[in-house]
Amino acid sequence: MTTFSLLPVPASRQIRTWLFVGTILAPGLFGLQLSGTAYAAEDETASLEALEHQMAQIQEQQKALQKALVGMQKQIAAHRATLTHNGGNTAVKSAVNGSSRHTLTTARNGATGSGASHAGWSPETGSDQPGIEPAETTTAMNTPHLAGHHARGSDAQPVFSGQDDHPDVEAVIGHRAEDVISRIAENGVGPHARETAGAQAAGALGDHGVFHMGPVTLILGGFLDAATVLENRHIASGTFNYWQAMPYPNESRYHTNNFEGSARYSRISLMARGNVDAHSTISGVFEMDFGAGAATTDAYESNSYAFRMRQAYLAYDNSDLNFHFLAGQAWSMLTPGRIGIIPRQESLPETIESSMLAGQTWARQLQFRFVKDFFQHRLWLGLSIENSATLYDTTGFTNSDGTVTLPNGKTATISSNGTGLTNDAPFSNEIAPDVIGKVAWDPHWGHYEAVGILHFPHDRVASLGQGHNNTAIAGGGGGSMVLPVLPHKVEVRLAGLAGVGIGRYGSALLPDATLKSDGDVAPIPSIQATGGVVAHPTPRVDVYGFFGYQEAGRRYSNYGGGAYGYGNPNYSNAGCETELSTLGCTANTRSVMEATVGAWYRFFKGHYGTVEAGAQLAYSRRDAWKGQGGGPDTSMSQIFLDFRYLPFQ
Repeated sequence: MTTFSLLPVPASRQIRTWLFVGTILAPGLFGLQLSGTAYAAEDETASLEALEHQMAQIQEQQKALQKALVGMQKQIAAHRATLTHNGGNTAVKSAVNGSSRHTLTTARNGATGSGASHAGWSPETGSDQPGIEPAETTTAMNTPHLAGHHARGSDAQPVFSGQDDHPDVEAVIGHRAEDVISRIAENGVGPHARETAGAQAAGALGDHGVFHMGPVTLILGGFLDAATVLENRHIASGTFNYWQAMPYPNESRYHTNNFEGSARYSRISLMARGNVDAHSTISGVFEMDFGAGAATTDAYESNSYAFRMRQAYLAYDNSDLNFHFLAGQAWSMLTPGRIGIIPRQESLPETIESSMLAGQTWARQLQFRFVKDFFQHRLWLGLSIENSATLYDTTGFTNSDGTVTLPNGKTATISSNGTGLTNDAPFSNEIAPDVIGKVAWDPHWGHYEAVGILHFPHDRVASLGQGHNNTAIAGGGGGSMVLPVLPHKVEVRLAGLAGVGIGRYGSALLPDATLKSDGDVAPIPSIQATGGVVAHPTPRVDVYGFFGYQEAGRRYSNYGGGAYGYGNPNYSNAGCETELSTLGCTANTRSVMEATVGAWYRFFKGHYGTVEAGAQLAYSRRDAWKGQGGGPDTSMSQIFLDFRYLPFQ
């Protein structure tokens, strides 16, 4: 019996040749197109929308080619099956058996046999050649398992069932929003380099620990930390400065040095990220350390500090609408940033000091954040509804666990101790969340922000059988900027915030409010500001110098011969200068300042991660409001040393 081919032999060979060439060239052209797009983004003329449009076109072209290939495979398989049925040789039989799976693979996969390391563009690193440092984008492919290997990136192959010509999966672009946007809206500042201390403080994720679980990408971050501090005053707070505990000469702690070291600020973080569609990404972030004390914290033997939450939030980003949403505990939107209004890109000092810097504006708290960007990610508008708290000073009053006895005999309730799963620390009475608004601008040179906040301190004043609530309106405004004097080499950072009732947002934790003699809330005016220079002379070295300042104003009253409130000039400071004096030393803090310099050196960096060491010198000063006997002051000098291993950087 004679059989005939569906196509003449020369035509069949020609088509197969062209199909083979197309199969070989398609991944290369795909990589070249993507690489060209990335460089165009760096050239400040591209947009994320253009990138996604081009990628969609390439995907459609690939699908068309795949459909044609499958159709031709079926024809060739049928023809070879006929030849085999008629006594074809063993080699032809093998070819038929191999092609009957209807699985489309590339020459690259055929050469490697797996998804092993290879040359060419990588979805995990963005590199064009082996050994090149990772780029700032990642691609997550929603692909099935292929021959026991979870294919992804440029190795991801659509798998066909053999029943139709349509791929079972669709390649969807995923990205780290902060990285991609920073390349499009280039401001000369750019995002934190992930291995720097500033990025670590903000919660940077790694680029080594990237894994895929189906359509979800998991990214690890964190570091092992061993830090010490030597200081000329005894303050048992470790590397987390509590400036209000700086002793005056009347305390013996003023006259002795102190050394303390700990690994408690070692950190672990995890992001889970998935693609909703071609334009939107949803992600969840956890960040934890061991900074909390507990009943089992034994500083003499086990040093068993408790695991605590730093950040835990979900984020939704839509590149089609240029809309961004965040819900959970994260850095307050009041915290200065360095590009856009993007999580993990907060402008935080590179200090070893865990409290960062006196005058630094920050908080980590629950929030619901809504952000919209315009003009290709250059103008950003943000609104955040955040958890509120009021830090009260009740000097002159009798305060029993948040219940304050007033000179008129009434009682003011400002807080209560936590119950249930919370500890017994005070939780302030709050009637409304804090409302924060921010506008950020990223021109071609520098990053600029303006921010405002509304806060509503609240208490209740009562006597037997009756009472009333008091609510004050507080808040303030400020701004920040990052100036790339030498882009990506030297930058100047400036930030400031001023207002009433906002002291807790500064590192020195100066009070937000006090009480009037009748129990009404009296918000305290305050200012906080920082300035600094950060230099990166080499890829392995960071050098910094910062100055920070925070000040609280006066709010006081006198009633029936008694002195009340904050900074009252009738308070006694007569005993502040004499060790163990029995005279008074009220000394409400007027201001705290800090000047610090330091450097980090990354002496190991490779596929195993990064090992770095840091050193920092700091000088702090605390001044008090004048009272009877004058206005005392105190100071502190510190040396910090730190070693960190970052396995995912």
